[in-house]
Amino acid sequence: MAPVASSEHVPAPFHGPSSTKAGNASRIQADPQLVAYPTYSSDPSTPEEFYTRAKEVSDLLAQDAHIRDRGNVVPHRQVQLLKDAGLVTLLGPKEAGGAGQTWSVAYRVVRIIAQGEGSLGQLLGYHYIWFWTSVFVGLPEQDARIRAWLTQNKYFLGGAVNPRDADLQAVPKQGDPSKLVFNGKKTFSTGSKISDVTILEGALPDGTHIFAPVLSSDKGIVYGDEWVDTLGMRATQSGGITITDVEVDVADALGYVDGQFRALGPFNTLILPAIQLVFTSFYLGIAQGALARGLAYTKSNTRGWPYQPTPVARGTDEFYIQEGYGTLQARLWASEAQIDAVVDRASALLHASPREAITAEQRAHLAVRVAAAKSNAGDFGLEVVTKVYEYQGARSVSGKYGFDLAFRDLRTHLLHDPLAHRKAEVGRWALHAPSEEAWPTPTWYS
Repeated sequence: MAPVASSEHVPAPFHGPSSTKAGNASRIQADPQLVAYPTYSSDPSTPEEFYTRAKEVSDLLAQDAHIRDRGNVVPHRQVQLLKDAGLVTLLGPKEAGGAGQTWSVAYRVVRIIAQGEGSLGQLLGYHYIWFWTSVFVGLPEQDARIRAWLTQNKYFLGGAVNPRDADLQAVPKQGDPSKLVFNGKKTFSTGSKISDVTILEGALPDGTHIFAPVLSSDKGIVYGDEWVDTLGMRATQSGGITITDVEVDVADALGYVDGQFRALGPFNTLILPAIQLVFTSFYLGIAQGALARGLAYTKSNTRGWPYQPTPVARGTDEFYIQEGYGTLQARLWASEAQIDAVVDRASALLHASPREAITAEQRAHLAVRVAAAKSNAGDFGLEVVTKVYEYQGARSVSGKYGFDLAFRDLRTHLLHDPLAHRKAEVGRWALHAPSEEAWPTPTWYS
């Protein structure tokens, strides 16, 4: 059945482990529920209210993130917290009960959540991207209907779209041309295991790629448990997904009209720089959180080094600690300013009307700015999450503090696609602009 907008809140059930790899499943521990989450009586409605609410949630997540990470805890409660806090409907239309906010706000909320826990920042950022899929590629009727459906039910989204895997196959159902049938496997299906709705991306017989939303509880969807022995970003549940005979109404195949995909031009490809900016946002958030925790630890615990000509008692009076934190803080402010400017540029394009008015040149300008911001945030972030140990001191390596989580999360996701290619995009721009040969070529990663 096609998704139908409804005012009734009937969320799809969450999934437990469903893999045949029993050894992996046995390593998934139950949530120890060390932190009590509040009950919210109202949702935020203004940018300032969203930032305040996001900070509250981020602080809650930070309290036990490293403990849940070590236990490979599937973050059912944490995703429910994002829902209860009103964050998942930030981009939802007001007439459907959403906040009707912009991407400018969404990117900043992702950043704030990632300050407390990188995995949840990634999950929320991906949710926002998949929520906007019907805008990127859908018909006006599809977009209005599907976003209302998602908003009214406060559905949380994941995606099965890894472009480096073989395509899911989407073929018309025999004897019923009103349906498409999806089959195949995907790795790195971030968030699907703890989602209500999964965005499928499959290839039609003619090679055309098509996106469609399905309930994650569909009996034809099986989730793997292989995402348990990773360096970081464990709570994203980025394991594999197997799709077997999952049926989708043709009416829900986004942008699909009379057997063909209706292209919108460069707007369709904005989904790629948009998700790269999601990455950039939670990279910055992880770095901000690591620096804030490092400063707090140093203020409370770090001692001066006694074996020097003029020893000091407090770590905060050590010259090398002052200089080190000063360098990190200065670069952090610079990265924040750069990313804020790119976020506002992206938001203007993502809310463009009509969508067809977006030009290839506008898309190229955004893509290269995102590539530059991501490159800086990635390099600088890795410096922050390692350098803070030098300024905290030897005792900070204790596992009880969980300072390693920021490094492991950032190092893990930065392997998503090589930063060298983003830097080369910026280099080509610097060398060849304003010629069109300087424009980043739209691909699955740029």
